[in-house]
Amino acid sequence: MPPEVRRSPLALAVLALLVYRPLHPYGLQALMKQWGKDQVINVSQRASLYKTIRRLLAAGLIAVRHTEREQQYPERTVYELTDQGRAATTAWLEEMLAVPRAEYPEFPAALSFLMLVAPARALELLEQRKSLLAARVAELDATLAAYADSLPRVSLVETDYVRAVTAAELHWVTEIAADLQAGRLTWSKETLRAYHATHPPSGLELPDQPGPCGPDAPKQ
Repeated sequence: MPPEVRRSPLALAVLALLVYRPLHPYGLQALMKQWGKDQVINVSQRASLYKTIRRLLAAGLIAVRHTEREQQYPERTVYELTDQGRAATTAWLEEMLAVPRAEYPEFPAALSFLMLVAPARALELLEQRKSLLAARVAELDATLAAYADSLPRVSLVETDYVRAVTAAELHWVTEIAADLQAGRLTWSKETLRAYHATHPPSGLELPDQPGPCGPDAPKQ
């Protein structure tokens, strides 16, 4: 019995592009980049792509169609979608569209430990992020405008989504930065210690001294 494959954005992309036509790994990676799928799927690591292809092959979702050789390239294996793979593509796509899933990105993880950074430094860092987010929104606006008249809207929905999410994050970061600037959001070792003294976490003792990146850490 073939092993069950855990779905992933990269695995979905491989199956979905093989719906289009049989392809070798280099062609898959090139087409993902050409069609802008690298905005939402990490296709930069060739090793990850080959590992995903091996998993899909072992599970019977794809099959070897043939091998080909061009003069300037080594032999390449061309893969095609199986009937089982076509069914999996539809099932994965429908579930991923319908059911939200916790994805654990880096930024919320860092925010959960924001108190380890002094408020003034947090403001500096979020102002930096705000500038980068604003530039990203402008870049996405330019991309959407450039292709609005030449591509059907359905071909740009992932870019539209990324733009909306980036703009929402920019709005949130702008508000938090404003609260830090105005002092509506602030903290210190003393206030955090006073809170934990009256709300002790079960089975957890705070250290006597703050860490090197604590609120009163020396400026670099």
